[in-house]
Amino acid sequence: MEKHETVAILGASTNPERYSYKALKMLAEHGHTPLPVNPSLNEIEGVPVMKTIDALPRPVDTLTIYVKPAILATMVPEILALSPKRVIFNPGTESPQIAARFRENNIETMEACTLVLLSTGQF
Repeated sequence: MEKHETVAILGASTNPERYSYKALKMLAEHGHTPLPVNPSLNEIEGVPVMKTIDALPRPVDTLTIYVKPAILATMVPEILALSPKRVIFNPGTESPQIAARFRENNIETMEACTLVLLSTGQF
């Protein structure tokens, strides 16, 4: 039986070509609850977008990242306060230093592609 999670998508996009947009769609198709985060959007295909990490409802099972490490670095305190069970660093978002901070705070980290994890049943 597949586990259904609440998944925050940091760097969500309305552009169908972006992986964060595809992740939102695939997460919903797999029965997960996607929570997009982007300060400049209000909604994506009818799904309300949170302006900040602090605006996310708790608890969040997984945070999947689609922002560059330089942007992510400014959000670390908010992510630590959110305390997701797991953080997925999608390709291009990897940061060994930030991942270490999350692990020090008992947050599981992975360098993986959310789309691949969903497609292969490894999510």
